[in-house]
Amino acid sequence: MKVKKIPMRTCAVTNVQRPKKELVRIVRNKEGIVSVDLVGKAPGRGAYLTLDKEVILKAKKTKALDRKLEVSIPDEIFEELLGLING
Repeated sequence: MKVKKIPMRTCAVTNVQRPKKELVRIVRNKEGIVSVDLVGKAPGRGAYLTLDKEVILKAKKTKALDRKLEVSIPDEIFEELLGLING
């Protein structure tokens, strides 16, 4: 029986490789609009983050996502990510 390959992605903040399902994708489309992509298939440039409060706060403080996506990330995105952790 063939073993199914698990897609791995790297967290933009911690640089740790994890299975794609354990990370959340933040995407910037052609118009420069940033959104949280829960399905992982939205078109545009994406960056992955570990769903952890410390990682999200560090991403906001160090502007790691701003550099990866080459656009300023609004605070609403970080609030939405923190909301995903809590509920």
